[in-house]
Parts: sequence; structure tokens; C-alpha cells
Amino acid sequence: MTTAEIDPDTAAPETVDLRAEYETSGVRAVLDELDRTLIGLAPVKTRIRETAALLLVERARRKLGLAHETPTLHMSFSGNPGTGKTTVALRMADLLHRLGYVRKGHLVTVTRDDLVGQYIGHTAPKTREVLKKAMGGVLFIDEAYYLWRPENERDYGQEAIEILLQVMENNRDDLVVILAGYGDRMARFFEANPGFRSRIAHHVDFPDYDDAELLAIAEVMLAAQNYTLTPTARAAFADYVPLRRAQPHFANARSIRNALDRARLRQANRLFLTADGPLDAAALSALDEPDIRASRVFRGGLDADRSQP
Repeated sequence: MTTAEIDPDTAAPETVDLRAEYETSGVRAVLDELDRTLIGLAPVKTRIRETAALLLVERARRKLGLAHETPTLHMSFSGNPGTGKTTVALRMADLLHRLGYVRKGHLVTVTRDDLVGQYIGHTAPKTREVLKKAMGGVLFIDEAYYLWRPENERDYGQEAIEILLQVMENNRDDLVVILAGYGDRMARFFEANPGFRSRIAHHVDFPDYDDAELLAIAEVMLAAQNYTLTPTARAAFADYVPLRRAQPHFANARSIRNALDRARLRQANRLFLTADGPLDAAALSALDEPDIRASRVFRGGLDADRSQP
């Protein structure tokens, strides 16, 4: 073969069908799963779809032999507890793997305690060990602002921050870092740490759920465990949600899960005390109105998960 000839097996294609790429890459499956498993979060889902479109186009450009550069994919997820940040991070890791932007597609979730040591010389090996585990996937740092404690001159968080910044810059093609936490605290963290701000390309805000969404989330959670709400129990839970939201330390879906766990405890106790014969699957699976209205929330008291952030 002369230098003027082109090997048809290795030559770049002249066109790329983006719709076909969307289907065959598995991106559609990931996004559909996101819609099925997450109630609400419309702005979050829109941002994830936009990111998926960008990555598909970049992959198509690469196939056509066009100039391209691996996009910066480090992200910030801001929102209150229980708004789905970890779940979306898991889906994002899957998405990036299917599109070939990370090798493995696994998610490593850490907090400050996993990165910062207690004495001199302890932080660097801890941080590097976490980064080693996360390579080829996504590192999710929850409540990332706790890495930065300016009030403590002897704190070792700054050392972890410097290592993270270096790896985020030098290993962009093998690691995606997602920083997560409360919106206001994340904003202050970025103001104080401009190195992070310059490396984070995608800032995603997670809104709180409204009452109807929280009720739907409750039903999805129960269905996953083969439980149901009777019609009167559903009405009672619809009354419960706004009362609980008005209390301190409400954590969206996390608080709903805790409420359902307590309702199941009450149901089990009710059945144990009142059943006078064999019970079928329907009886064992149905939460009834008394199981919901026994909550202290209806008596003006604080719910049992009040100590949770």
C-alpha cells in the first residue's frame, strides 16, 4: 500500500449518527433509569442530559478525526440532604463509563475523615490511597467544605486539598471528582479555594422536593420492599409530609425513609398484638392509617430523626 492509499478499516468515517450512538452506547438506558428511579429533580435531569449530549458530540468528533480535547468533567452537586446527590453521582459514573470517559465506572464515596489525617505525615498517604481506589471512576466527596478549616492553623485539610487539586488537573482523563454539600457552604468553600472553582466545570443545584414528590417517593420506597399504603394511610401520610417538612433538620427523602421505617415498626407491633389467626401477604404488606398517625408529628412533637442533619 502506497502512502497515498488509505486503509478502509482504519480510516475515519465521514459521518456519525448521533441518534444511533445514543442508543448503542447505553446512554439512553442510563437516562431512562434516572427518570424511573428519581422523582422530580427536573433541573438536575436536564443538566445530566446536557452533559450526556456534550460527551456524545465530543466522542463523535473524535471518531471523525476532528480536533478534540477531553472535556473537564469535575462537578459540584449542591443541595440539602436527601435530594439524590449520591444517586445521581452513581448514574453519572455509569454514564461516563459507557461513553468511554472513565475506565471502570465505579463510584468511591468519601468524607473528610477518609482523606485527612490526625497527625503530620498521615494525610498524604490517606488521600493518595483514596485516589488510587477511585482512579478509572468517580470520586464523590460529601460535605467537601469540611476539608477547609481556616480557624484551625494546625488542621491538615489543606494538604488533602492540594493533593486533590494536583490530581484533578493531571489525571482528568482517568478520574472525575464530584464535590457535594449544602449550597451556601459550597459557595463559601469555592470562594476560599479558587483552585477548586477553576477545575469544576459543572455546577448542579439539587432542589428540595415538594409535598407531592415526597409522597410519590414514599410509595416508590415502599413498593421496592413489597409494602403498600392503604387509602386512609396514604391520606394520613399526605398530611404527615408538610408537618414534617416544617420541623427542624428535615432531610427530604432521607427523612421520608426514616418515617416509613418507623411506620413499619408500628405495623409489625399492631399485627403482633391484634392478629388472632393466620395472616396473608396483603395483611403483612399493608401500612394502615394508625401506623402513620401514631407519629409524634401529629401531636406537635419532633420526629425521631431530629438529630440527623
